[in-house]
Amino acid sequence: MIRTLVLSATLMASLSAGAQTFPQRSLTLLVPNPPGGLVDTSARIVSESLPKVLNQLVVVDNRPGGSGNIAYQAVARAKPDGYTLLASYSAYHVANPSMMANLPWQPKDFAPVALITVATNVVAVHPGVPGTNLAEFLSYLKANPGKLNYASQGNGSLSHIGTEMFKQLTNTDMRHVAYKGSGAAIQDVLSGQVQVFITTPPSVMGHVLAGKLKALAIAGKNRHPMMSTIPTASEAGLKGFELEAWVALFAPAGTPAAVITQLSEATKRALDQPDARQRASGAGIEIRHLGPDALAALVRDEIEFWGKVIKAGNITAD
Repeated sequence: MIRTLVLSATLMASLSAGAQTFPQRSLTLLVPNPPGGLVDTSARIVSESLPKVLNQLVVVDNRPGGSGNIAYQAVARAKPDGYTLLASYSAYHVANPSMMANLPWQPKDFAPVALITVATNVVAVHPGVPGTNLAEFLSYLKANPGKLNYASQGNGSLSHIGTEMFKQLTNTDMRHVAYKGSGAAIQDVLSGQVQVFITTPPSVMGHVLAGKLKALAIAGKNRHPMMSTIPTASEAGLKGFELEAWVALFAPAGTPAAVITQLSEATKRALDQPDARQRASGAGIEIRHLGPDALAALVRDEIEFWGKVIKAGNITAD
């Protein structure tokens, strides 16, 4: 018994020492999206603010493709030591398991670290689309089923499944055009080749404020502070259309709990820095920290919710 206690004490001391010395080198943050847009912007806010807390460099590694699966699989297979992290996009994390039969990863392959940002969505259309408000736009859609195209950042993105939810709620029809990221999508929306884009503020806010796109509604509980004249969907007459994307940090499953706790607490301190909040506000996104347990609960709830939407809309990643 005495020997067992001594061994246990030695093991605990070793684990504690390991946690205290983490990190001893730079961290890599994999991003499943190309540069630009909500996920990349959020990752770069963290990569710039977290080194001030951890005293180590955080390197952003963009690995888009495969509906996020390239980055997700890489992190799932990485050594669970806290040095490789995933900037997880909500749609990929909670929708891919319902859309893909041969998914090369599962949510259980990741350890929640911290929610970092959230962003509501904006119903944005090309100025040439008839209607000055959401009600007039819906009237046009119902009178012209299948005539308009809508853009998404790719199959399985929130702009894809969120717009399909919009179609379900409004009993309307639009054709889906999938892109590889928001940058390519926004160019075709600005040119009018594609007419509708329901997406997060970083992709469209500047164009809305410049008058190059029309914003018809904010898909959230509250108006957006940078676009305060745009009504919420509920205010515009469409009840129940709330669409919030999030970005969170995850580590490979099996990462020591002490390291997860340290990373989550460090992330909270990093995001509380004025320059991090200023950059997020300028991009039209909200910093919102949740710890590992609360993030795990959020993932469970969203997997259930979006699974129902995906099944009702017969949405696939193909």
